[in-house]
Amino acid sequence: MKLNGVFKELYKNRTLLLMFLPVGVLFLLFNYLPLAGLVIAFKNFDFSKGIFGSDWMDPLFSNFDYVFSSPVAFRAIRNTILLNALFIAIGLVFEVGFALLLNEMRNKYFKRITQSLTFLPFFISWIVVGVFAYNLMNYENGAINRFLEYLNLQPIDFYSRAELWPAILTIAARWKITGYGTIIYLAALTSIDSSYYEAASIDGASRWQQIRYISIPMLRPTIIILTLLAVGRIMNADFGMFYAMVGDASLLFPTTDVIDTFVYRSLRKSGDIGMASAAGFLQSFVAFFLVLGSNYAARKIDKDSAIF
Repeated sequence: MKLNGVFKELYKNRTLLLMFLPVGVLFLLFNYLPLAGLVIAFKNFDFSKGIFGSDWMDPLFSNFDYVFSSPVAFRAIRNTILLNALFIAIGLVFEVGFALLLNEMRNKYFKRITQSLTFLPFFISWIVVGVFAYNLMNYENGAINRFLEYLNLQPIDFYSRAELWPAILTIAARWKITGYGTIIYLAALTSIDSSYYEAASIDGASRWQQIRYISIPMLRPTIIILTLLAVGRIMNADFGMFYAMVGDASLLFPTTDVIDTFVYRSLRKSGDIGMASAAGFLQSFVAFFLVLGSNYAARKIDKDSAIF
């Protein structure tokens, strides 16, 4: 009887299940099947023997030794966490703030044009952004240094001053991603019942008071969920951004070298797939516990806003 009930539910929801099928296949192929490859982190990988035929490391965690003992690897882990934390914090302020500004615009044409213009950079590849950045910050012919020379000021060698790059990368990320990140917050704002604002207006609340006491509290569940999802990716830097913007400029590595670029360089030079897999495994392991911790904190603040 239970089996008949299952088949009835499947038939009843056949349209939705068919719509989900392509997504389910993609998740299976690109998210779940590759999990079997995690064993490479514990093996002395040999191309001729394959993943499961390669010998296990002795001792088993030998591939992780380089990740934990190398000061370069520690620097990459530190930079990954700090830069992503900076991106999350600044991104939250910009995306929520910009969504609130768009929501307050009353001219719908100006609002649409503004939203389209800020969304447009999201479609520009990081390679193109890197070229733009180089032409802006090049020491000899960059637009910024040409302007500084015009003002009789000393030019800045951006590509040898590592301390400037956390700010540069943050500005580049905000320029490119803010329009895209605003969409969900703007959708949450437009779904708020207008009667709340009408009642507040009748009670004499100003626009700022309506934003402070209605808009922002209503956005809190969305903010918490998106922040939790971002924290889950805190150990995964955007390789495209870092490699396109920084490349192999070793003078910038003290503040810009992240796990993804570190693994890429190590794999390119040594070809040690086991070590690269160990670094990737460590990324996922730490991110998993960060999500659990963040979700626990979110549950303490507002249990209805937690993911699980």
